[in-house]
This record gives sequence, structure tokens and C-alpha cells, in this order.
Amino acid sequence: MTVSRDGVAAARSLLFVPGSRPDRFDKAASSGADLVIIDLEDAVAAADKERARDAAEAWLAHGNRAAVRINAPGTPWCEADLGVAARYGCPVVIPKAEDHAVLADLAARTAGRCHLVPLIETALGVERAHQVCSTPGAVRAAFGNVDLAAQLGVAHDDHAALACARSRLVVASAAASIGPPIDGVTTAVRDAGVLRADIAHARRLGFSGKLCIHPAQIEGVAAGFTPSAEEVRWARAVLGAGESVTTVDGHMVDAPVLIRARRVLASARGPRETP
Repeated sequence: MTVSRDGVAAARSLLFVPGSRPDRFDKAASSGADLVIIDLEDAVAAADKERARDAAEAWLAHGNRAAVRINAPGTPWCEADLGVAARYGCPVVIPKAEDHAVLADLAARTAGRCHLVPLIETALGVERAHQVCSTPGAVRAAFGNVDLAAQLGVAHDDHAALACARSRLVVASAAASIGPPIDGVTTAVRDAGVLRADIAHARRLGFSGKLCIHPAQIEGVAAGFTPSAEEVRWARAVLGAGESVTTVDGHMVDAPVLIRARRVLASARGPRETP
């Protein structure tokens, strides 16, 4: 069973599960995450790559749905990882995404069966964000805050240090007419306050989902990226005022405001579940 483009585009919570831990696959699938990502890259040691890939394929062969984070292009494992994803029509999360031609080649080799989620986590990837997001088959970009921060020599949880890079992804995604990007991980797994602050910051910049590394983060992510009751009330009031220029709550309403109101209501309806 494949994951639809709309399902990838609307996912708020995307949960990583190590490919080397097949005992956790079912638990991840039942966690409430909008999309599970079987991680064949960072979470798996080199000696375990083939075993992890085989475990992922065996689980997918039973009709389970997930995205697959493949190993980066140019590594010895990328081709076989991509083959597994293509056989089951899985969305593909591509690490170190920074080269439009390489990404286009990956898309072509899946024959259009796999939706692409380029993970932008290098300085060059940020500089080329629009090209990356414009790759045929790309549905959304994701932000790799930990890897990028290491390259830049800043803390991965420093909002100010990475605000420019995050904003570049939001603008590049909009310019490429793909979905809003997915924010990077919060490594403080059990700190709900840190998670809420990270979500609020990302959402304010224009992100619409988040990568999760533990099931305990899913509920907070879902709530944080869901419009509040007040936002929904505002959106309904704006749309109820008609198409002409007017005012709502003392603020001017024109065409761009109507677009935002429609997005708020669409987001409030939640991720689509149909494949």
C-alpha cells in the first residue's frame, strides 16, 4: 500500500524508526504518527546496512506503509535502498540533498513511483534550496538542523542561529510550488517545553510539520501544528465576509488574506489518510 502525495504533503508528525530495529516497526506504525520513516542512514551502522534494508523490505512486503530514508547518493548502499523504496512505492527521504541533477536522476530511476522528500542539511543545500525543491517528484523539503548546525559550528537548538536557513527553505518551497517544509528534530525527547518552543518557532516561520525521534513527541507535534480554535474562528469570519475588500476584527481583508484563511481551514481538517 503506497502513501499518496497528499498524505506526504499534509503530514504533521513524521516519526523516524531505525531500520536496524524491526521490532519497533509495528510500534511506530501504531504510534499515531502521520508518517513513519524507516531510517536506513544515520540510525544504522555500516555493518548493519544490508540487514536493516532486508528488514525494511520484509515489513513493507506485508502491506505496511512508510517512507524510507535512503543512504546518500554516492554511498555503497544508495542504489539498493532506492530499489526497495521503488518496489513498494514508498516516499523517499534523501539525505544531504543539494544537487538538482542527482535528485532528478533518483526520481527518474523510481519511474515516478516514489514521492521525494529532500532533506536539506548542508550549507550548499541551503544555498541551492530552490533548485532542490524544484526537482520533479519533490513533494516537500525537510530541514536537517543537527547536521547543518555541525557544519556551521552553531548549536542545533539555537533558533536565532538557524532562522535564516529555515526561512530559506520556506521561501524556496513556496517558490517551487511544493508543500511547506518539515522542521528538523528536537533532541530533548522528554522535554515538552522545549518541544513546544521549537514547534512555535518553526510554525511562525512557515513550517507545517516536524521530524520526530520518539513516539512521546507525536502528540505535541500534532497539537502544535494544528490551528487553534481562535485561528479557525478568524478564518471562518474572513471567508464569511465575502470576496470583496472589507474588514474583520478591525483588519483589512483582501485576496491574500482570503488565501491564508483557506489554508488555515484546510490545515485544521488534518492530514489526509487515503493512499
